[in-house]
Amino acid sequence: MIDANTRARAAADAAADKRGTDIVILDVGDIIGIVESFVIVSASNTRQVRTIVEAVEARLRAMDGAPPRATEGLDTASWVLLDYGDVVIHVFLEETRAYYALDRLWADAPREVLVNES
Repeated sequence: MIDANTRARAAADAAADKRGTDIVILDVGDIIGIVESFVIVSASNTRQVRTIVEAVEARLRAMDGAPPRATEGLDTASWVLLDYGDVVIHVFLEETRAYYALDRLWADAPREVLVNES
């Protein structure tokens, strides 16, 4: 079994490998208590959203064999949520992320910002 930090970092790295942008890991465990981390990533189009989601699922499945407990939003691919229990990954279209502003909503959470080297 992998811990939440390892799972979150692996998801973020998989998203970065598929050119996800503005990748942030938020430590929300002390704030909401039902999940340890959010991984938030942006994509420029719906095809890239789906590609990132597939890469994250493949990377995490390779680590411990577990699929997400729930997946929401694949039909429109504007905001896809992958729930792994301890970590929730949010893959947004850039404009959808700006509209919902989860980064601002959880502004009090400790964060790690990943810088893409592309």
